[in-house]
Amino acid sequence: MKEWTRRQLAVGAVSLAGTRALAQQRPAPDRLRGGVIGCGIRGVRAHIATLLKMKEADAVDVTAVCDVFDKRAQQAAQMTGAKPYQDYRRLLEDKDIDFVVIATPDHWHAQMAIDAASAGKHIYCEKPMTHTVEEAKRVVAKIRETGVKMQVGVQGMSDDSYETAYKYVKDGVLGKVVIAQIDYSRNYRGDYWLKPFDSDAKPGVNLNWDLFQGPAKHRPWDPERYFNWIRYYDYSGGVPAGLFVHRVTRIIKALGLTFPEFGSAHGGTFQFTESKAEVPDTINVILDYPGGPTVLLISSLANDTPVDHVLRGHRATLEFTPTGFTIHPQKLYEKEMKEIVHVKTGGEDTELHLRNLLRAIRFNEPLKCDEMLGYYGVVACQFGVLSLQRRKYLKWDKAGERIVNI
Repeated sequence: MKEWTRRQLAVGAVSLAGTRALAQQRPAPDRLRGGVIGCGIRGVRAHIATLLKMKEADAVDVTAVCDVFDKRAQQAAQMTGAKPYQDYRRLLEDKDIDFVVIATPDHWHAQMAIDAASAGKHIYCEKPMTHTVEEAKRVVAKIRETGVKMQVGVQGMSDDSYETAYKYVKDGVLGKVVIAQIDYSRNYRGDYWLKPFDSDAKPGVNLNWDLFQGPAKHRPWDPERYFNWIRYYDYSGGVPAGLFVHRVTRIIKALGLTFPEFGSAHGGTFQFTESKAEVPDTINVILDYPGGPTVLLISSLANDTPVDHVLRGHRATLEFTPTGFTIHPQKLYEKEMKEIVHVKTGGEDTELHLRNLLRAIRFNEPLKCDEMLGYYGVVACQFGVLSLQRRKYLKWDKAGERIVNI
């Protein structure tokens, strides 16, 4: 296959264009049929395994699978009985598919989501929704144009703690929230986010390297970039896109936030100095939202000691816990209010998140993480990525909806 240029990708998207109401005109069938694009660890162990588990109770079938590495597509086909594809565009031509799961590297999310929406397919897209802010704007526009349902794979949004917290915030129980802090840290012995190579992968034989690269900068075959794509900026945003997006989306939901006003990132590769990874092992992001709060995102891949996940208000502090959250009055106000404990329903669960999409398709149930919440998460994380790359303090250009240097 010839190298995929951005012009070719745009032409492919136009060729798939359908009418605005395509998805809305077609009633949901008794059984929903899904296609899974990307049959790596997340696509198989999380999505395919979960959809097979849901098969009877949720009346859902996996009827198509796709991966640029034939071995992965064939293995997924054996698990599901689905038709295997190497090129996702051929999968989208199947008129019997109702929804797709996009579980590919980040740099493909936007184009696949746009093409799927144009083909009238509902979408579950793994986080982050897109690789860049500009891509996120295009995805939001396409979802609005076509009317398909899009669930972004921040599965923690299927925990009701954050929407419930927002009710207390909105009602003024915490007073003015001035700081929110949350972390997502891990620890590794030798190197971070490192996966083994599969010696069966043969570019030009059973693996389409050009198709994998797609809209990214084209480079010679490199198994390190293919199997460990999350370690490279061409395909990933590192910790912000892989980890922070889960955490900052919780804060955005709990506080009813949209776009930051200012942001900066601090960190680097401090422990794993011999690593080939481009993305740093340690990064901390500070975001100032209009009128407050400041949001602190803390992470290292060389130390996994957590910090408290809290919303700090003038009247009270809300602390998220494994079972929900607790609101602790500040000493100034402890005689005027009592401690409040919320026991959560739901959880950070892929099955719940997939089921929410299926119910949205069938019954128009509100999505737990729609394209707008996905957009806000992308923007927050991109502040971190771009600030660290540029070593600059950045601001949000409201008119242009873009991140710019100060």
